Amino acid sequence: MEHTDAERRPSKARSRLLGTAARLFYAEGIHSVGIDRIVAEAQVTRATLYRHFPSKDDLILAYLTEASASERARTENAVAGGAPAADALRAISRSIAAVIRDADFRGCAFLNAAAEYPDPEHPVNQAVVAHRQWFLDVITGLLARIRVEPAEHAARHYVMMRDGAMAAGCLYDPELVCETFLRGTDGLLQAHAKEQTGKRTPKKS
Repeated sequence: MEHTDAERRPSKARSRLLGTAARLFYAEGIHSVGIDRIVAEAQVTRATLYRHFPSKDDLILAYLTEASASERARTENAVAGGAPAADALRAISRSIAAVIRDADFRGCAFLNAAAEYPDPEHPVNQAVVAHRQWFLDVITGLLARIRVEPAEHAARHYVMMRDGAMAAGCLYDPELVCETFLRGTDGLLQAHAKEQTGKRTPKKS
């Protein structure tokens, strides 16, 4: 059976609900924002909300899916064009710094969600872990193009630096945090590109 154009288009009510929930969840925390608040600000009925999202958990997962898609797009844009791996990683770092500098920055949506849902069996926690594994895999792949061993160790180091910058960006001067993070990226790349003897590997990225 063929679908009409109207059926293919995303529901305006769903988009409004998700946009409202995303804004409130990110700014104020997931547990602190109730369904009644979301329904009121999105100007829809409870019935409409539950038609699109049968439970609050479904709405939270949709919010994290959107956040993941946004971060994936930023990362893909940063590495587009076939730049050398080191330059691609620096571009990712600059895109992260741009997020931290934003006036509405409230930390990492995924770390924030994990703090509210620490149970590893909960779907929200699992969504966070899946997204972070994707990011770690991307960074590992880039660093492996520079030097295969120990790319995974260096990638975990990078992700920890990124997490620290995202947390510090809410507490201290964002410019100072970003400057420190970008310097850290350069330092990690320099250390990773060196052989154990201290000589740079001739491998091209």
